[in-house]
Amino acid sequence: MAGVWRYTLAVAVLMCLWDFTEAVGGAVSRPRPVRRPPKKPKVDPIDLTQPAQNIDIERMTGTWYLLLAASKCSFLMTQGTKVEPTVMVLTRTPDSAQTLSVSTKTRHSHQCWEIRQVYTLTTTPGRLTLKGARPEMNTEIVVGETDYTSYAIIYYQKRGKMTMKLYSRSLDNLSEPMLAKFEQLSEKQGMGLAYLFPFPTYSHCGTVDEDHIINCVPTC
Repeated sequence: MAGVWRYTLAVAVLMCLWDFTEAVGGAVSRPRPVRRPPKKPKVDPIDLTQPAQNIDIERMTGTWYLLLAASKCSFLMTQGTKVEPTVMVLTRTPDSAQTLSVSTKTRHSHQCWEIRQVYTLTTTPGRLTLKGARPEMNTEIVVGETDYTSYAIIYYQKRGKMTMKLYSRSLDNLSEPMLAKFEQLSEKQGMGLAYLFPFPTYSHCGTVDEDHIINCVPTC
C-alpha cells in the first residue's frame, strides 16, 4: 500500500512539473512582439517644393499683381468670393543684403491698406522666410517658378499649411497654358478647383494714408 501511495505521489509531482514546463515553454515559444518600424520623419510640403534654379532675387524686385491663389486657409474658404485687388511690391532693403522689403496693398472695408513685411533670404536661392513671433510661426516661402517679366508662382507655408499664389507683372490676363499649369501644380498640393480663388485685376490701391499702414503677418 505504501508503494502505491509513493507511486501516486510521484505521478502527481511529475504532472505538476509537466504543467510547469509546458507553461514556461509556452511563454518562451510565443513569437516575440514585432517592433513597429520607426515613423518616417515628417516632411513639410514646402520641403518638397524646389525653387527654380538660380533664382535672381534682384530680378524679382518690382511690382507684382496677384491673379490667383490656391489655399485651404479659413479666410479664403469663407471670404474667397469677396477678395479685393492686391498688388505686391518687392524692394531690396537698403541696410541689409539678406532681406527683402515687401509692400502689399489691398482694400479692407472700402479703404486701402498697406501691409509691410520683411523677408529674410536663406542660403538657397529662391527660398525666403517671413519670421513670426516664434520660430513655429514663421512663414516659409519658395519662388517655385518665374520668368521675371510676366509671371511668378510663389509658395507660402505657415504651420504646415500651404498657399500658392500666381502673380503677374501686368494687369493683362496670363495665357491659358500658364493658368492651366498653375491649376496642375495646385492639384499636386491637394488643392483642386474648389480651392482656387481669382483676384480682381482692376481698381488697385494707389497711395495709402499712414493710419492704414500696418506691419503684420497675414494668415493667407
